[in-house]
Amino acid sequence: MYKNILVPVVFDADHDTQASYRVAQALAGDGAKFTVMHVLETIPSFAAAEIPSGVMTNMRHDIEKTLLAAAKGLPDGEPLLITGHPGRSIVDYANNNAIDCIVMASHRPGFGDYFLGSTASRVVRHAKCAVHVIR
Repeated sequence: MYKNILVPVVFDADHDTQASYRVAQALAGDGAKFTVMHVLETIPSFAAAEIPSGVMTNMRHDIEKTLLAAAKGLPDGEPLLITGHPGRSIVDYANNNAIDCIVMASHRPGFGDYFLGSTASRVVRHAKCAVHVIR
């Protein structure tokens, strides 16, 4: 089974984090490492300049607290908050950190996803490891 599992999470009602955790644990081998990742999308500089710095600091702190609590849903789950484009950041992290399996929840794709593609579909297309998408 898998030894180094990445579980990207999004904190909204459309993504079933608990289902991802159940699948990750079912796929884990003995002594598997779980990394629970949230990708904070980069805000364009023209927009960031209009947001008071305290707001961004508080938002990041709140996300870190939520992520820490979420990581406790897996045995010895390690929280990881990074900034970037979600699809690309997940793939890059997996490729650079010997991740052998990514388990992620996905929403049901809408019409716009056929043109732009969802985060899950980008990860499936570009990851070098196994990817399990949960709906």
